Amino acid sequence: MQRTNFSEMACSIARTLDVIGEPWSPLILRDIWVGFSRFEQIQSDLGISRKVLTERLNHLVECGVLERRPYDNRPRYEYVLTEKGTELIDVLMVMVGWGDKWLAGEAGPPVLYRHHACGEISAVDLTCAHCGQPLHAPDVDVLPGPGAAVISGE
Repeated sequence: MQRTNFSEMACSIARTLDVIGEPWSPLILRDIWVGFSRFEQIQSDLGISRKVLTERLNHLVECGVLERRPYDNRPRYEYVLTEKGTELIDVLMVMVGWGDKWLAGEAGPPVLYRHHACGEISAVDLTCAHCGQPLHAPDVDVLPGPGAAVISGE
């Protein structure tokens, strides 16, 4: 099946979805973030087919989210997050917060996150980069930016 190419849309959400918008990619990134760096480890953890995993890993490397590094003399590689990939983990952490709140059920969250700086268990909380106040959908207005699509005829 041919995937829709969102990379040329004048929308940062669409462009991000072009990189990680199919279900396996965020899970692959999660696995690499928590320490599964080799193909066999990721495949075993996710139960994903070799073909699909190969396609996803190649796509994430092409997008600059992962780097492929050889780990022995045979053509075997491990995968590490690039700076671009590490920043995508922040997006996944926001997804974790939503999933923990709305989908975890009575059992509670499946994992907890300890903040290195203070040693406390914490969650991601969006705040304004200028004033530090909470930053959620009702707190913002969406305005056209410098990269907004120009509508012809106007």
